[in-house]
Amino acid sequence: MTSLNRSVSFKHRAAQISSPRLSRKNCISWLFRALIVIGSSVSFLLATSCGYLYVLPNLTHAFQDHDYRFPTSKKCDIYDGNWVVEENSSYYPLYNASDCPFVEQGFNCLVNGRVDQDYLKWRWKPKDCNVPRFNVGLVLEMLRDKRVVFVGDSMSRTQWESLICLLMTGVEDKTSVYEVNGNGITKQIRFLGVRFSEFNFTIEFYRSVFLVQHNWAPENVPRIVRSTLRLDKLDDISEEWIDSDVLIFNSGQWWVPGKIFGTGCYFQVGRSLQLGMSITTAFRTALQTWASWVDSTINPEKTRVFFRTFEPSHWRNLRLRQCNVTKLPLLEIKGMDIVSPYSDIVLDVVKNMMVPVTVVHITPMSASRSDAHVGTWSDRPSLSDCSHWCLPGLPDIWNEILLSYLLDFNEPD
Repeated sequence: MTSLNRSVSFKHRAAQISSPRLSRKNCISWLFRALIVIGSSVSFLLATSCGYLYVLPNLTHAFQDHDYRFPTSKKCDIYDGNWVVEENSSYYPLYNASDCPFVEQGFNCLVNGRVDQDYLKWRWKPKDCNVPRFNVGLVLEMLRDKRVVFVGDSMSRTQWESLICLLMTGVEDKTSVYEVNGNGITKQIRFLGVRFSEFNFTIEFYRSVFLVQHNWAPENVPRIVRSTLRLDKLDDISEEWIDSDVLIFNSGQWWVPGKIFGTGCYFQVGRSLQLGMSITTAFRTALQTWASWVDSTINPEKTRVFFRTFEPSHWRNLRLRQCNVTKLPLLEIKGMDIVSPYSDIVLDVVKNMMVPVTVVHITPMSASRSDAHVGTWSDRPSLSDCSHWCLPGLPDIWNEILLSYLLDFNEPD
């Protein structure tokens, strides 16, 4: 009998069974078949339940083994937390700087003579969630066919170097990762781009310390004015930033009297020279120019925009270049180290923008990390450095937070 005939026959018998005129023989036959069906169903349910009980714990274990740490709440403030010693002693550092050709020699503190490694063992722990562990395979696939652009000062370049080194740990053929113009890593070049050819993406850096145009002084101005910041005009290389998939801005370290007024640089809006304008007012004006450019130029359907806030320095005496590198993070921080006017301006400007911008607010969390600076462990040990950071080190944590947003493990408020 064919399967079709068996199906038709079964339907025909079922119709007969539903009749009120049942014979004893048919009744027994029906009960026997019903018991078979019930037994099969119970067996199936038992097998499924056992399989579920076996698979679920193992699936959960797999997530834990790979350190996917999902936030407990979408409202978790990832920046409200503390530095804790990483329990897994083999997790940090995330890479060896000597194996990464894109780390500046001056930031490779261990090679430059730093003996203690305690500064590498601290993890940022938000109160109500966890920063997801770095999973290089996941990130490499996420960035496939993408273009990531960093724009800012040397701190932005440090974070750019950090991200490249993090990603290189997942690439077998290191020669497939290269600077697109064959340039070495230097602060003198305004553009650096590293291509990961196996995954067809680039990680680019554009040096723009003020984000706005810095020009020679116009004619007929006071002699003290050697150059001006055009607060109403974005940097002339800004066209290069368009059409990126991830765009990360940073500015702040150069907005200080010594690097502005001390070099004869003053502020200009249109044709008007603003000799009496304060630095914080100028920074806000520049940020408003940046915000207008983002709103009018960037397509939020294509580009995810970030702004990383100001990074605190830890100088004992900046004028004398006396550094204050500690062995452990500071237990108490206060004043300008926690609350930076530059970071506050960024937060204020961004909330009024049309294009969504995620602020990576690392100012307070970095304020206690006086242990993570370059200090005298650079390629120029006679000059202390309490502004820049060792690699590997703190910038890797900034990137872990950045990647948590890109992977949607932690949604911004």
